Amino acid sequence: MSQFETVIFTMTDNVAVIAMNRPEALNALSLQLTKDLRSAIGQAIADGARAVILTGEGRAFCAGGDLREMQMMWQMEGRIEAFMEEPLKALHDVILSIRETPVPFIAAVQGLCAGAGTNFALACDIVFAARGATFNEAFVRIGLSPDCGGTFFLPRAIGEKLAAEILMTGETIPAERALDIGMINRVVEQEELMNEALGMAARLAAAPTASIGRIKQLMNTTFSNDLESQLDLEHRLQIDSGKGNDFREGVQAFFEKRAPEFTGT
Repeated sequence: MSQFETVIFTMTDNVAVIAMNRPEALNALSLQLTKDLRSAIGQAIADGARAVILTGEGRAFCAGGDLREMQMMWQMEGRIEAFMEEPLKALHDVILSIRETPVPFIAAVQGLCAGAGTNFALACDIVFAARGATFNEAFVRIGLSPDCGGTFFLPRAIGEKLAAEILMTGETIPAERALDIGMINRVVEQEELMNEALGMAARLAAAPTASIGRIKQLMNTTFSNDLESQLDLEHRLQIDSGKGNDFREGVQAFFEKRAPEFTGT
């Protein structure tokens, strides 16, 4: 186990668990937590993680941006927008790390998941939520527009009109409704949340993770490319996959009628 100041990092059998660890602040995204998340993702990859679980300690996944820290920076610098410059850029760098790191990310969400916390969950490839968890895009409640990719991820998950309603009203979405509208993948009992997330992570870690990384790359472009561009990218990435050891192993295992042993290469 590696201990950051505001993150608990553990690594078992190629699965990294990154737990936001500011339970007294409902895991609100302070500048230190932002830095620790970026470092923990880097450590996960350096240590050979083939799947990553993002979760939170205590009774919340993440309450969004740290308004107390925001207010302190406002008072120190005399500019209300100070928190929205470098600290917000750092948050957005973490979002890009989640999307661009070529291994699967699974969000395990318990309790409150608000504002930027919701968007951190949505940035992950798969989202499991405990029964009783709630999601909201709370920015409008305090007169802000969204950050951390909310206007990118949410419409792609649930459609433009419903996303506009959720973003514009800031309404709270119970986990069961989030599942019904396609915002998350699964709702489980609280006591089973991490077991379910770890089970999925283990399944994906045993998969050909180089192929999963290319799937992430394709998913990132699917709504911005036209068909021809997406087909060209699929063509190029499948050639890359075909050159890999996992493709050779997959084909050989198929003909030998055995389970493949993928290495992620």
